[in-house]
Amino acid sequence: MGGRDDHNHNRNNVLAQTPKQQLSDGIDIEFSQELADADDLEAVKRSREADKRVKGRNTL
Repeated sequence: MGGRDDHNHNRNNVLAQTPKQQLSDGIDIEFSQELADADDLEAVKRSREADKRVKGRNTL
């Protein structure tokens, strides 16, 4: 039978923060069709298809 101390675990992530390399500058970049490569066009296509799937779901 343990006491309250059994539930107090030493946690390493008490003050966890996002690593600097994963932080964004917060600046949105406008998409340009003229400057888009094949990967950009594929990403836009997949994004639109995903949006259609989400909008097609019934909400409870």
